[in-house]
Amino acid sequence: MVGRDMEQSRKIRWGILATGGIAAAFTADLLELKDAEVVAVASRSTASAEAFAERFGIPRAYGSWTALADDADVDVVYVATPHSAHRAAAGLCLQAGRAVLCEKAFTVNAVEARELVELARGRGAFLMEAMWMYCNPVIRHLSELVRDGAIGEVRAVHADFGLAGPFAPNHRLRDPAQGGGALLDLGVYPVSFAHLLLGEPDEVQAWARLSEEGVDANTGILLGYDSGALAVLSCSITAGTATTASVTGTTGRIELPTGFFSADRFVLHRDGRAPEEFTAPPGDLHGLQHEAAEVMRCLRTGALESPLVPLDGTLAVMRTLDTVRDRIGVRYPGEA
Repeated sequence: MVGRDMEQSRKIRWGILATGGIAAAFTADLLELKDAEVVAVASRSTASAEAFAERFGIPRAYGSWTALADDADVDVVYVATPHSAHRAAAGLCLQAGRAVLCEKAFTVNAVEARELVELARGRGAFLMEAMWMYCNPVIRHLSELVRDGAIGEVRAVHADFGLAGPFAPNHRLRDPAQGGGALLDLGVYPVSFAHLLLGEPDEVQAWARLSEEGVDANTGILLGYDSGALAVLSCSITAGTATTASVTGTTGRIELPTGFFSADRFVLHRDGRAPEEFTAPPGDLHGLQHEAAEVMRCLRTGALESPLVPLDGTLAVMRTLDTVRDRIGVRYPGEA
């Protein structure tokens, strides 16, 4: 558990906090990993926790987050609530001595994110944002190629993520109290992709059409870097975009197809050479398994954070998201 190497042979015991769609998807993928075991699930509703437990064959179901956090047989908790509850849920688990994998957006703002990081570091507890894109071997290989100069100096990153909807007025994506809007739910992927390749921007500009509820419905983002590079990004809950991405350098470019955040291939174009396609290794892990495997690797070695999804990087992304919201005029309940 906290601050200790785990036995290499035994399974890592997971607890699932929340029972929505992403929790179900993660649990289904997790159960396919031979070195993982899901031992408990919690919801604010006992009935919901019990139904989830029955669906996935989980032995213990709790009607409170505290009960899961206090379960000493749980090595790590996957927090899958709406991001407005991440600070409270992840904080509760960290205080109880559990390692935590917390969904993205990590929190609703950088202040909350910093509080979680300081809590984890202060208690010597493992904490990681569930940015599964960073754990994808295809994205990792792309990043390595860029870092090694395969396309020269990076000059532009493009990425988009939009859903057509329509979403009902009471849907969480339109609810300010749940951190609604396109940016934190969808825009976090294009912003994180840009951060992966270019780091934290020196300038941030943004424009958005806000919904009647006051969350961003259609958002454009321009990130500028002192190197001369830029990132042009967009997110939407009113239009289904191509969800593609590309990175262009002085001697070539790399293009990711639809669903760039879960890519299984990309094409490298280098000046004067034929295009090269790179694909995921045959029989490789899929879906959300990569991030789960990374968490378990870290726990077994005693690492308190992942080099693939470093906490300082998560904080940098949250600062950028905060700046975008400042530019477009979105505030959530309780924020100054």
